[in-house]
Amino acid sequence: MRRRGPPDGDALNAKAIEKRPTLFGHPRGVFVLAGTEVWDRISFQGMQALLVLYMVGQLLLPGHIEHIAGFKAYRAFVESVTGPLTIRALATQTFGIYVSIAYLTPLLGGAIGDRMLGRRNAIVLGGLMMTAGHFLLAFDESFLIAMLFLVFGAGLFRGNLQPQVGELYDVNDRRRDEAFQIYAIGLNLGAFLAPLITGSLAKHYGWHFGFGFAGIGMLIGLIVYISGSRHLPRREAVTIVDNPRAPKLDRDDWRAVAFLVALTPVSALFWIAQSQIWNTYNLWVSDHVDMHIFGWEMPIPFLQSIDAAPVVLIPLVLAFWQWQARRGHEPGDFTKAAIGCFIFALGTSWLGFAFVAADAQGRAPIAWLAVFHLVSNLGWVYFAPTMVAIFTRLAPPSLNATMYGVMTLSVSLGGFISGRLGSLYDRVTPFAFWSIHAAIVAAGGVTLLLFGLAAKRVEPGSARRLTPPLQGTTENTVPLP
Repeated sequence: MRRRGPPDGDALNAKAIEKRPTLFGHPRGVFVLAGTEVWDRISFQGMQALLVLYMVGQLLLPGHIEHIAGFKAYRAFVESVTGPLTIRALATQTFGIYVSIAYLTPLLGGAIGDRMLGRRNAIVLGGLMMTAGHFLLAFDESFLIAMLFLVFGAGLFRGNLQPQVGELYDVNDRRRDEAFQIYAIGLNLGAFLAPLITGSLAKHYGWHFGFGFAGIGMLIGLIVYISGSRHLPRREAVTIVDNPRAPKLDRDDWRAVAFLVALTPVSALFWIAQSQIWNTYNLWVSDHVDMHIFGWEMPIPFLQSIDAAPVVLIPLVLAFWQWQARRGHEPGDFTKAAIGCFIFALGTSWLGFAFVAADAQGRAPIAWLAVFHLVSNLGWVYFAPTMVAIFTRLAPPSLNATMYGVMTLSVSLGGFISGRLGSLYDRVTPFAFWSIHAAIVAAGGVTLLLFGLAAKRVEPGSARRLTPPLQGTTENTVPLP
């Protein structure tokens, strides 16, 4: 059984829930966090949409590559593992390493937030580091240094931002799933706007203007977070750094931790395919898709905006889930995530069949991509926010941010593997390349269904609550995820 907090602590929790100001039936803090994520994604996705194209089109070419500080040693290390790489293979491998580390560091950042700095300090420090990293991309010489600032800043920032969403709700509050979808709307709104802005700046004014705007976006995100912090807990009483009286982990807590660690590589099977859409997909589009619309050529980075279509799909999916719930047929979280994998597999397979619609030059129409993004984004809506909800619900309270960091290991692992699989792009047919990815993500769906059968053993009890509130906090207590 989960440890129960003192009765007076539970009563204070209920009162805090009732008194907390709401907006559209949710705590206002959810919208502060979602607004912060809009600008974080404008920063992150804006840079990411340019990165592979920038490396292939400029940075790794003669006249530039020689000036990158430390790049000779970096390339020698990478090729000692992979063997000699072409410029395109080196770019996709570098992108894969970047994504894998960027989603690895939230584990460290979450632990720092839980045990050392607290949520807010970690978020502010991480945001400042990411801002510096974007501005350092303006110079060839500081490319690798910029990558270090970006990946470690992302660890501190993202490792502590999203876990706060779950901390605004009781563990059994059905609104928690909806809250993560609201947060995902902010994420996808930023992801939609970012490539349009940075892609246009890069095309008309140069790569570095696009990267510079990403840095400005990160600064705006910090301002949104700090100015709206009054709607968030003044102190995170759940963390050890803010509440030394927080209960130690018991046997059931450790069982939940072990279950989530085992779930991480299963989640990675989805992110292998999704990460490839951020990576080699841009090169495949350049080679096999006609990007002209009525004589206008769409910049390839704009496709990352189309990939943010979940901002439109999320309200529809939420309405569908509510309709299912009223009839008692809403699927559980693990089933939702598995459905997301199967849908994403269908979308990835669609890319492999693009040759069916190819013209005499071997290029498919851009409409083929529109179908892919619609299907794959529906899969993302079912999978990604639901997986976050699973981790934050099952995680022990005092390790909430740390276990969110464990979840991001799946994105890190997926990004790394996608980088390795990207080297197949020049050696196999497009049909075989995308079919491999479809099979991987479909296998993830099957495995998630099996994990769902075992999940009941680690579900938290209904009485899991915080210990009594700290003296001097403005909001007495925060419901745990």
